[in-house]
Amino acid sequence: QVQLVESGGGLVQAGGSLRLSCAASGRTSSINAMGWFRQAPGQERELVAAINSGGSTNYADSVKGRFTISRDNAKNTMYLQMNSLQPEDTAVYYCAARSGGYPSATPRNYNTWGQGAQVTVSS
Repeated sequence: QVQLVESGGGLVQAGGSLRLSCAASGRTSSINAMGWFRQAPGQERELVAAINSGGSTNYADSVKGRFTISRDNAKNTMYLQMNSLQPEDTAVYYCAARSGGYPSATPRNYNTWGQGAQVTVSS
């Protein structure tokens, strides 16, 4: 079993920055790709960014150039640096992990999820 715990969410003004962290524990040797997804009220869960153990990444077009995903495999931790935040970035952000190697954009391809972290951007 793998457990994921997000931290770093909060309230920020438009144009500001936040960094999310996702710490993995348990059977971490089974993890290959990890990702950040977000879900706003009334909307489907969508990819923000994903990364595999080799460092290959996959970003949503809406965050390219503003957000950066990274991971420290030695610490079993993944990060999301979010800059130039906008009100439309407001959502619950979820960390996810899968045993497959492709940094998939499809939520159903991930079998382990964190509890979510609220990110609110005020205008």
